[in-house]
Amino acid sequence: MTPATASASARFSLQRWWSIVLKEFLQLRRDRVTFGMIVGLPIMQLLLFGFAINTDPRQLPTAVIAADQSEFTRSFIASMEQSTYFKLVGTLPDERAGREALMKGEVQFVLTIPPDFTRRLLRGERPALLVEADATDPSATGQAIAALPQLPYRVATHDLKGALAPLAGGRPPFDVQVQRLYNPEGITQYNIVPGLMGVILTMTMVMMTGLAMTRERERGTMENLLATPVRPLEVMTGKIVPYIFIGLIQSTIVLLAARWIFSVPFVGSVLAVYLAALLFIAANLTVGITLSSLAQNQLQAMQLTFFYFLPNILLSGFMFPFAGMPGWAQAIGNILPMTYFHRMVRGILLKGNGWFELWPNLWPMALFIVVVMAIAVRFYRRTLD
Repeated sequence: MTPATASASARFSLQRWWSIVLKEFLQLRRDRVTFGMIVGLPIMQLLLFGFAINTDPRQLPTAVIAADQSEFTRSFIASMEQSTYFKLVGTLPDERAGREALMKGEVQFVLTIPPDFTRRLLRGERPALLVEADATDPSATGQAIAALPQLPYRVATHDLKGALAPLAGGRPPFDVQVQRLYNPEGITQYNIVPGLMGVILTMTMVMMTGLAMTRERERGTMENLLATPVRPLEVMTGKIVPYIFIGLIQSTIVLLAARWIFSVPFVGSVLAVYLAALLFIAANLTVGITLSSLAQNQLQAMQLTFFYFLPNILLSGFMFPFAGMPGWAQAIGNILPMTYFHRMVRGILLKGNGWFELWPNLWPMALFIVVVMAIAVRFYRRTLD
């Protein structure tokens, strides 16, 4: 190389620089997964944060136990619905049915009207209505509970006229007693810490499994594995088992921290928590295996993991109230296993839910595992070909 050539190569060349730029654009165009993430992630974040996230949930499912029916009770129920915080979904026969509905998560509120409510109201005795709230998530019920004290004034304005006008007076004609169940102090940690178990397991299980498969493919050890007489299902389940133990260790760490650091109550069975965690770990590992079959390298596996993790953390009810999301967002959330796991672990720890209350959340997660595992086996066979 002559001194003139060396001097020319040492100088910054726009032509060489532009060649590198074009090469990178070509590389991005060939990497369809990365290109999809560049376009897909901003769109997903805009849709989720712009439309799905709502910190002031309304239309919360409410049931009524009506032992007394009159124009006053009907007016109060109508005022609840007009406030837009409550949505009447049905009536219940007794207090036991109301508690069961709250424990299963079928309703957020139960309004109980005592049998002598109207008679005591007309006598000026200021009777009380009872509103029981599922307060496991304080952010989901806080605004609705704050709206309740104003509703008796609406009933007084609407119904206590003429000869009944003196009953209105300056005070409300009746009281609304609110009973916050399962988290009466409204402590946020009681809701967040159990939910963190689902977040941690989702992030680590999906990522670790996805990287494990793609790592073998990049290092060339996958060919040695394929040369052995093993079936795709045997390979995938064999790779999953070690991570199950890792997931159980992580669950134990979260449970110990919840009990001894954050003082989260353990009302239900710890064994039920571990069985729910085991099922949830299996669901996440099947997702990780499937994503690893789609990814060509570890970078793509991490990108797909994040693409899966984002809707889980936003639409499962962990960060934002599930009841406050629009219908389409709830439909997506009802596909994700983290949604059901959050309901189960919070229900076990805070409500003491048993298998009868857990079953509506158990079978969707089991179905998710079967469907995703079938997809993983199919894509794995395609990878073998």
